[in-house]
Amino acid sequence: MTDLALRRSFSPLRLESRSFAWRAGAVIVGSLLLALSSQIKVPMYPVPMTMQTFAVTLIGALYGWRLGAVTVIAWLFEGLIGLPVLAGAAGGAAYFAGPTGGYLVAFPIAAALTGWLAERGWNGSRLALAFAAMLAGNALCLVIGVAWLGVLIGLPKAIAVGAVPFLLGAVLKSALAAATLKAFAPRG
Repeated sequence: MTDLALRRSFSPLRLESRSFAWRAGAVIVGSLLLALSSQIKVPMYPVPMTMQTFAVTLIGALYGWRLGAVTVIAWLFEGLIGLPVLAGAAGGAAYFAGPTGGYLVAFPIAAALTGWLAERGWNGSRLALAFAAMLAGNALCLVIGVAWLGVLIGLPKAIAVGAVPFLLGAVLKSALAAATLKAFAPRG
């Protein structure tokens, strides 16, 4: 197998070859990881800083773009119907219309992006590319989140309170997610 084929076939959990029950279990475990990551937060206004983007990008890279997005959508649905899975053990439709709505909508797209990139070699086999994939997912969350926040409070203020304070965290969470992904990379 060529190096390119190895990078493209990177799937440490091999979920694509597992039964429906395995994949359903992975969605449940992933949504639990997202719920837990939501509780690790630094209170900020109007959007808290959490470990959600760490979990979103890692799930995308580990599960692949399709199942990663499905997992994040399942978690969002749990939050939408009122289960306490969002930041601060919150839930309900109001969170999707408020300041955090754009970030929440961005999460499945970010999981799909990092999963798609991981499937194309931007994975734990190449740490720098894994970091770039995670950073791309984080950046996408910030762009979509700030765009929505800009509708609510104006773009200049949205950038000031919804992007700038999160830049260092995005870099650190991307590095942590890439290192975690590296731990799942095939040895050899």
